[in-house]
Amino acid sequence: MLSVYEKCPQFENEKYQLKYVTNEDCLDLLKVYSDKKSVPIFNSDNCGGDDFYYTTEQRMNEAIDYWHFEYNRAGFVRWSIFDKNIGSAIGTIELFRRKANDYFTNCGLLRLDLRSDYEQTQEIQRILSIIVPHTFDLFKCDKVATKAIEEATERIQALRHLGFKYTNEKVVGHDGTEYGSYYVLKN
Repeated sequence: MLSVYEKCPQFENEKYQLKYVTNEDCLDLLKVYSDKKSVPIFNSDNCGGDDFYYTTEQRMNEAIDYWHFEYNRAGFVRWSIFDKNIGSAIGTIELFRRKANDYFTNCGLLRLDLRSDYEQTQEIQRILSIIVPHTFDLFKCDKVATKAIEEATERIQALRHLGFKYTNEKVVGHDGTEYGSYYVLKN
């Protein structure tokens, strides 16, 4: 089987399709990353100060180019999430296997960035159910973790429906900063 970094797989269900992010997705994704309601929910832990609030095509394309750079060095995979009913990207999912000296080592760390009108329990469940079952094999990990801050009530409800459990464990960043509000699903 090819590594996820040799050939990025696509996934879909009746409503959504996950495809490797491309610069052609820029204008759709700009609507996500310039959405002031969405940005506070994004997980920017350990991202060097980037808050993922982008308001120009140039900045969005720079972010996509960086995501390609990380993919090419096997840092992480970023998929665009397409709503098949409207033919547009409405968010992204990032995944990578974390190697660290904390609870979250050998963990598939998942970041879900959605346009605010999709931040609904049922939609989040539909989207995550496409990728989460494949994560353990794709990234050779024994658990999947994702951040959900207290205000993200719809997201938390979706995660609980999918079997994720809140943990008091902290992700320890490159500089020793501790990050909380994580939910974990074990294989």
